[in-house]
Amino acid sequence: MPEKNDLSPETARSLLELTYAEGDKARMNDLARKNREGVLTDDERKELALYVKVGDLLPLLHLKARKSLDHRSGPRS
Repeated sequence: MPEKNDLSPETARSLLELTYAEGDKARMNDLARKNREGVLTDDERKELALYVKVGDLLPLLHLKARKSLDHRSGPRS
């Protein structure tokens, strides 16, 4: 459940390390440029949509990981 802070510290730290590889960043930039120019193929449009989905999910995973680590470290003073 997203609202639970129940990840192990190891899992949380691993999730916080997830990011796009440089090649993926370059590909996203290329697809975004082609989209602005209106020259995406159908396959490229689907590929871009997948990048957008991952881009929406990644910050949520990072948030859950940070909350799990904060929860395990106890209340802050």
